[in-house]
Amino acid sequence: MKRDVAVWIDHKEAVIAAIAGENETTSRLESGVTHGGASGSQSGAEDQRDRRFANHLRTYYDAVISRVKDAEGILLLGPGEAKHELEKRIRDEGLGDRIVAVETADKLTDHQVAAKARERFTK
Repeated sequence: MKRDVAVWIDHKEAVIAAIAGENETTSRLESGVTHGGASGSQSGAEDQRDRRFANHLRTYYDAVISRVKDAEGILLLGPGEAKHELEKRIRDEGLGDRIVAVETADKLTDHQVAAKARERFTK
């Protein structure tokens, strides 16, 4: 059965709404990320913290991808850079042709993400 997903994502959490026929599910994935990166000149400790942050994000994005890799269509939503970072990771996994759109969206409830999925995929 065809399965499409909408993913709302930021660096703290992802909400994944899946549509498969008449069935709809919503799940949430917490990233556990506690550091937002630093700017300007950095000490060795800050560099190490930034590397841990980047590695943690990679693990987080991998977990999201594992939940959407069987989808035929993927809609990416979010307020900041995380949606573009995830888009790049999805393309790197060879799944870029499944991305139907990448849209900026402020914080959405689980129900709003599901509504975006229905709006995009049930036409």
